Amino acid sequence: MLMPKRVKHRKQQRGRMKGKAQRGNFLAYGDYGIVATEPGWITSNQIEAARQAMTRRTKRGGKVWIKIFPDKPITAKPAETRMGSGKGAPEYWVAVVKPGRVLFEMGDIPEDLAREALTLAGHKLPITTKFIKKETETGGEEQ
Repeated sequence: MLMPKRVKHRKQQRGRMKGKAQRGNFLAYGDYGIVATEPGWITSNQIEAARQAMTRRTKRGGKVWIKIFPDKPITAKPAETRMGSGKGAPEYWVAVVKPGRVLFEMGDIPEDLAREALTLAGHKLPITTKFIKKETETGGEEQ
């Protein structure tokens, strides 16, 4: 499972997920990817399940990039515990995802296989996603 090696603060507040993704909203490495279309938390287990689904579908061909990292700790109190006595212990880690964020990228495989693999990965996630591919740059100016 993905999780930070060390953190400065062990517990965080829940926060809000308003607005669109400001960063990580374009294909940086691969030719194909899936983009979040709604906000949500994606746990480290869900990221790993999606990664396994993609690599198995492509029979370990091509390259996969995971563009999100679970760095937010989610705490929980034990079952049948009375109210009070502070905040619970960290249970699992989540990645905070906003609409427009690229979650996974793939490259070095045909488009139809990438579409199947990324759709399969999207089914493992608790948010709706859509498949995207890199536009071919024809006649564009370089800066």
